[in-house]
Amino acid sequence: MAVASNSLVSFIQGSLSQPGRTSHSLPSPSLSFPGSRFPAYPTVMDINQIREILPHRFPFLLVDRVIEYNPGVSAVGIKNVTINDNFFPGHFPERPIMPGVLMVEAMAQVGGLVMLQPEVGGSRENFFFAGVDKVRFRKPVIAGDTLVMRMTLIKLQKRFGIAKMEGKAYVGTDLVCEGEFLMATGST
Repeated sequence: MAVASNSLVSFIQGSLSQPGRTSHSLPSPSLSFPGSRFPAYPTVMDINQIREILPHRFPFLLVDRVIEYNPGVSAVGIKNVTINDNFFPGHFPERPIMPGVLMVEAMAQVGGLVMLQPEVGGSRENFFFAGVDKVRFRKPVIAGDTLVMRMTLIKLQKRFGIAKMEGKAYVGTDLVCEGEFLMATGST
């Protein structure tokens, strides 16, 4: 396998060095994971575990995995944004970007993972958006981006099943969306 991989890189490098072509240096092939170049996100909760907690399903389940989880405190979830997402054909055909309302929904779903966990006295009930405040969209999210969403519980009124959360979403180190979320648990 390493021979085929090295041969492919040699072929590509050779074709880039042909007369009339600009030569670009490619990274040297390596069989080890280049952790410093491509940091891995550890999976704490996979899609199957998320589906056991959240009631959402395709096409509205917007969290692919959880990379950090502190019961009743915070969670960090990931949405891998691809051109195959069903919202791109209409938003916008010439310049596809993820709709802001879906970024907010994805963040709320991460918040739901914090609220619905039995470890903190939560239940497997439904949760509802009760409101959002101070939402700001800082940069567009496009196909190929990895949306990393952190939701932190600010205040919980357990008696009433109401929670206030702070959310921030990033692509790389860029803050792309932030806001305050009010959520409620209950049955439908």
